[in-house]
Amino acid sequence: MQTPPILTDRPALLRNRNRATEYFLHDEAHAEVQERLIEVNRRFTSPAVVTGFPDTWQDIGPPVADDDLLPLTPAAHDLVIHALCLHWANDPVGQLVQCRHALRPDGLFMALMFGGQTLQELRACLAEAEAEVTGGLSPRVLPMGEIRDLGGLLQRAGFALPVADSFTKTVRYRDALHLMRDLRLMGEANALAARLRRPTRRSVLMRAAEIYQAQYADAEGRIPATFEIICLTGWAPDASQPKPLKPGSAAQRLADALNAAEMPLPTDLRKG
Repeated sequence: MQTPPILTDRPALLRNRNRATEYFLHDEAHAEVQERLIEVNRRFTSPAVVTGFPDTWQDIGPPVADDDLLPLTPAAHDLVIHALCLHWANDPVGQLVQCRHALRPDGLFMALMFGGQTLQELRACLAEAEAEVTGGLSPRVLPMGEIRDLGGLLQRAGFALPVADSFTKTVRYRDALHLMRDLRLMGEANALAARLRRPTRRSVLMRAAEIYQAQYADAEGRIPATFEIICLTGWAPDASQPKPLKPGSAAQRLADALNAAEMPLPTDLRKG
């Protein structure tokens, strides 16, 4: 089996997290998880939470570190939450597979992660500024997935009844430098393995801030920062779960169910 590429500098990521003091996005994700669990209407007795910020999540279940090899016992849990850290995984599918193996039959898995629209404004402005000032681009942004692609990862990992949806949180800042400072305080600064190992030129940062202000500032001069959070939900397979009907097994016509007139196809279409 081919080894996944190393995207994340794990020691740098842990250093960034150790300096973190702002957890408002984790608080948003935590509230979202609690609301969804209420809707499931099931009592979970052996949960686990994969997270890089255990203090925020320990009331839902025992936290485990989001290492490449997750410290989860196979078939030991009826609920596993992957809490806003899957975007840093070198092997996201491998993480999902490990979570599925940790679940008992009919156990619930839920992952919240940043999606491809996250920080779209900042990413565009930094790219434009760096290209303008230095004539090139350096690795700054994780390859965050789109919802249509991430939903397929659940099926690849072997989950039943997979669902992918998302919500967006827009935060307004005084300027781009304030936003960048906040990202460091969140523990979400650049920890890419391929990143430049020297500080970004101040001229690049100042130019990015100018572009951001010109293109996105509101009437009060504040700029928006978009955070897209994708929620992946799936179940460990179990015989008790509903199965799709076989093609042609319907006992009632769709037209009757909808109380609508059935319109025959034109002759040329029926011939195929």
